[in-house]
Amino acid sequence: MMAEGEEKKERELGRKLVQELSETGQEPPIRYIQRAEDRPIAPPPPSSTVPVVDLHRLLQTDGQDEAAKLRSALESWGLFQAIGHEMSVSFLDEVRNAAREFFQLPMEAKQKYKCLTKGKLEGYESDPIASEDQILDWCDRLYLMVQPENGRNLALWPANPHSFREILHEYTMKSRKVADKVLMAMAKLLDVNEEYFTHQLGDTAAVYARFNYYPCCSRPDLVFGLKPHTDGSMITFVLLDKDVEGLQVLKDDEWVRVPPNPHALLVNLGDQMEIMSNGIFKSPVHRVVTNSEKERISVVMFYALEPEKELEPAERLVDEMRPRLYRKVKTKDYLEVFFQSFSQGKRAIDWVKI
Repeated sequence: MMAEGEEKKERELGRKLVQELSETGQEPPIRYIQRAEDRPIAPPPPSSTVPVVDLHRLLQTDGQDEAAKLRSALESWGLFQAIGHEMSVSFLDEVRNAAREFFQLPMEAKQKYKCLTKGKLEGYESDPIASEDQILDWCDRLYLMVQPENGRNLALWPANPHSFREILHEYTMKSRKVADKVLMAMAKLLDVNEEYFTHQLGDTAAVYARFNYYPCCSRPDLVFGLKPHTDGSMITFVLLDKDVEGLQVLKDDEWVRVPPNPHALLVNLGDQMEIMSNGIFKSPVHRVVTNSEKERISVVMFYALEPEKELEPAERLVDEMRPRLYRKVKTKDYLEVFFQSFSQGKRAIDWVKI
């Protein structure tokens, strides 16, 4: 057992930004060490051919083959690599570079964007601590509301690099167009009104961007960048690091690596979509592993229902052949349970299963 002084030191280390801990070169604090049964396996799992869907072809009048690929991906994987999204590789590289340049700033420059409002997730921070026995993730992040525009807290939007705000705004607008197209294609697959999901999302729903930074970790066999989890969103876009892999997805009870694709956006379904589709589409369990030699970044966009909206399966998808699998809840109540469950490594969707 630890002495009281050692426990205090470990608690203080657990509250440091991960980048600071990484730069010391020391062993990760115990707060980051996974239980033996939860640790990454060695050797690493195989990479897999994650489904790739060409959105340009999907939206053509003869896009039936691409629609079949999309359905298969959403039912069996819950995610896919989207190409044909009309964002150039050079622009996606600008987004990646803006993220990397921010995290490379001196610590005192980044600390200007730390949110000081209790209970708010926005700003520059490491893993929020929900409980003293929580196992922390080896990740720093910049978390920002990007839509609606009048809800942006620009005091937390970095002014350095100088192009950051402009690039994030452009990426937000372009990503939303892609999200709407994907949601309409998904509605069509389920034979519900084409605008069902986009209408549910609405124009005033809060959309968040999260810039993730995974520093080098001396013990990738003991520590996760992000613990296994599902997303609490309706749909999530992930712009993966161009060169360094780390994302893994649970497929048929086995972990597989998701290889980087510089041309693609990874589209990942969240719990809200699994509930709204009455379980037809899946919200995949995924995790991020650490790397002892290379740092890694990613940029994530979360699209979720407004907090006051009711979250439930679409009526069109409930019948005698497929009974209702999830009960109706307020979105804000679901998200509250989700964040509690996430910190404990549990799935919130079990809370609403019938």
